[in-house]
Amino acid sequence: MRLGRRAALGGVTAAGAGRLARAQSWPDRPIAWIVPTAPGSPLDAFGRPVGQHVSEKLGQPVVIDNRSGAGGTIGIAMAARAPADGHTMVIGATSITYLQTLYPAAGFDFAHDLAPVSALARIQIVLVVNPAVLDVSTLDQLIAAARAKPDAIDFGSPGIGTLPHLAIELLQTRTGIRLHHVPYRNGAQMLQDVLAGQIAAMWATPAEAVAHAKGGKLRAIAIPGRRREPILPDVPTFDEAGLKDFRAAAWFALFAPRRTPEAILDRMHGTVQEALARDDIKALWAEQGAKVELESRADFSRFVDREIVRWNRIARAANIQLE
Repeated sequence: MRLGRRAALGGVTAAGAGRLARAQSWPDRPIAWIVPTAPGSPLDAFGRPVGQHVSEKLGQPVVIDNRSGAGGTIGIAMAARAPADGHTMVIGATSITYLQTLYPAAGFDFAHDLAPVSALARIQIVLVVNPAVLDVSTLDQLIAAARAKPDAIDFGSPGIGTLPHLAIELLQTRTGIRLHHVPYRNGAQMLQDVLAGQIAAMWATPAEAVAHAKGGKLRAIAIPGRRREPILPDVPTFDEAGLKDFRAAAWFALFAPRRTPEAILDRMHGTVQEALARDDIKALWAEQGAKVELESRADFSRFVDREIVRWNRIARAANIQLE
């Protein structure tokens, strides 16, 4: 028995040494960042500039590999099944935390198959209305209008199962109101219909809210974040409007296969954080209405854990099933 234990310990030590050696030599070839959407998406926009910096620092190309389809599950499943050696990672948005609930055949379990590496950017969403269609100025007034006429307020989203759709479901769950969800193929078409008065409300980016508030086409009601937006200083948070702890934001981040060595995850996290601290990256993000996220990997992992619980609960309660 004593010899068996020594042999077992030797095997563990050898395996650990092997993992350490691989981590120290990483990267020894190009790194693929899978983007589970078509080229030109926000995931591309936030991934490519950071990838260029990472490539320069690590001495290996970072290749953006667009693998769209099935709501993003095809590309994410590819990353989940990839060798956990740090040479394949995936860029995901908020929806990556709950896609397996919407798509029963997704081919991955996010919480078990992927490890958070680093946030890339976060864009706050804003509840806006067309005042010519729905003349309300506060969250309380919108809730009262919805209670007076259930299912009468048309509220748009860029598609079934998207974050804005789930944010609508969350708003209904938290307030007990019933809204009429109007899904679109994309956000641009939805915005045009809100501006034209075809539907009453939507979630907008702060930049969209500012651009169309000047002409009176949109009215910003409240922001589901912890702080007010600098470009919308007069728009209260949901907390200030009376609906406490209502959080919803679009975020973009880098993930790796779950078994990737910690040393590699830490090194990639540090390199990405260096990129996000650059003034040119900050300026580029600001143009897109995004914020730079500088935080430890542990803090980001805890944030992701909370998002998994929040959005999967909403997705299951809404009974959304996609193919």
